[in-house]
Amino acid sequence: MHTKWILIAFLILFAGSAYSQVKFEARVSKNKLGVNERLRVDFEMNQDGDNFQPPSFQGFRIVAGPNQSISNSWINGKRSYSKTFTYFLSPTATGKFTIGQASISIDGDTYKTIPIEVEVTAAVDRPTDGDNNEIAVSGEIHLVAEISQNNPYLNEAITVVYKLYVSPETSVGGWRIIDNPTFSDFWSQSVDNQQLQVKEGTYNGKPYRYAVLRSTVLYPQKTGELTIEPLTLDVQIEARTNRRDFWGRPIMTRVNQTITSGSRKINVKNLPENGKPASFTGAVGTFNLKVTNNKDKLDARESLEVTVAINGNGNLKLFRPPKLTFPNSFEVYDPEFKDMTSTTENGMRGSISESYTVIPQFQGMYTIEPLEFSYFDPKTESYVVLTSQPISIEVERGPIATTGNQGTSGTYKQPVELTQDQFKYIQLKPRLKKMDGGQFFMSPLFWTLLVSPLLAIPLFVLVTKKRRRSAADVEGQRLKAAGKLAKKYLSEAKKNIGSDKLFYESLERAFHNYLKSKLSLETTDFSKDRIRQILLDKKVEETTANDFIGILQNCELARYTPSSRGTIQTDYQKAAQIISEIDKQIS
Repeated sequence: MHTKWILIAFLILFAGSAYSQVKFEARVSKNKLGVNERLRVDFEMNQDGDNFQPPSFQGFRIVAGPNQSISNSWINGKRSYSKTFTYFLSPTATGKFTIGQASISIDGDTYKTIPIEVEVTAAVDRPTDGDNNEIAVSGEIHLVAEISQNNPYLNEAITVVYKLYVSPETSVGGWRIIDNPTFSDFWSQSVDNQQLQVKEGTYNGKPYRYAVLRSTVLYPQKTGELTIEPLTLDVQIEARTNRRDFWGRPIMTRVNQTITSGSRKINVKNLPENGKPASFTGAVGTFNLKVTNNKDKLDARESLEVTVAINGNGNLKLFRPPKLTFPNSFEVYDPEFKDMTSTTENGMRGSISESYTVIPQFQGMYTIEPLEFSYFDPKTESYVVLTSQPISIEVERGPIATTGNQGTSGTYKQPVELTQDQFKYIQLKPRLKKMDGGQFFMSPLFWTLLVSPLLAIPLFVLVTKKRRRSAADVEGQRLKAAGKLAKKYLSEAKKNIGSDKLFYESLERAFHNYLKSKLSLETTDFSKDRIRQILLDKKVEETTANDFIGILQNCELARYTPSSRGTIQTDYQKAAQIISEIDKQIS
């Protein structure tokens, strides 16, 4: 009997100790969420404690919290207690992150939660906010990707314009990119808007303000259904909440909201096979073909230049001009390729060209055969074939080709004419003389050959020291290199000093070509203020950058007002000095 009561008492004590066991747990609203969603994290304990320490929340930003709630109730004589700290988090990037351990002190002991792993994926179309009613924003903000066409041809330009729509009740304090689309199946070029302009418009039939954040030109490189990945932004907004103040007015709050443009699908059509010319190499757009030469008459061994240029609007960076074929008696060097294109919201435009330097070997009349270039015009959905005119070249003076058709590019052979003196330089009977050994030893030649190496040693030492000093003079080497660089880019301008218009055109072109070569930038698309800022960012002194812009302004002014010979000479010298200074200062 006593054993029974002892067992009952033991069970009561055990149940009491189990009831009084401390619990401290962490819970999340979801283990997988999009980068534009919010995550709710609760840290709950069944006994009151002190010194609560939250984790660092790496990979997230706290948008609300900690909110504290306490539940204390008695049911059938039993006490139920819980205390919760709640955070609302917004992801800052995609990937897998860990909600670390939180800690708290209860009755002198420290308790910690178990870490929780959370996966953040790309933006979702219908985001949720983690049941965060407290920071629910009544104003609306939307990021929209507008596509110029959804069914383009292969290599046909399409434009994606990203617009940020904001309701009148909401104001935007700033934004930053969280997730940028990669456009892996496209050739892409973004056109960022340097100055945002806010305009009035509508979204879903309601009045909105909007701004164009960026425009991206895409050239699809695959056929079929392609996905344009979403652009995701973190936007700081100030909007009304669901709470009211004492007078019933809505309370304003500043929060960060993650928005996305959503993924878009397009269907890319293949180019038609029917009617495709044999000369077609992938050009899509609207183009013109021009083949020019700088000389019609010249002498043998004299060079001339032949240029093949394609200009227009289309995928200019994705193909090369067709190759010219020259007569066999022409010595042909590798062509020099020039890219004079720019990218706007309407696609690539400008020109590409290849310049051949050729040297005829014999006199006569020659013909450079016509060149054929074809492209696909998506507007008419048909192929267009362009053919250049044949070019006649007269070589007036020089060796004469004895046979063969000089005016064609076909192969021909020349007969070898032998004469009686063809091999007369070969001596069949050598004229050798016997040499007396006693004449060389102790002779002047003997002493000269013996002493010469000894005398050459000091000279070798002096030359070596001079080379070392020259190599150590880094500044001197840079000055020499900068001088050569200035001559390289200003050679054309120097040739045109006699004509003020041609001089300033070539001088302006030299400045842009120098920055393009040095910084890999298409500066013809930039304003003078933008060019000046680029130079300052590259650690160029402000006075040098201002002088650079001043020369560009002189080039523009010269188009409308005549310049004196003294002014042209001064500008040329100053341009050479500026290029040298920039090359020394640029980092």
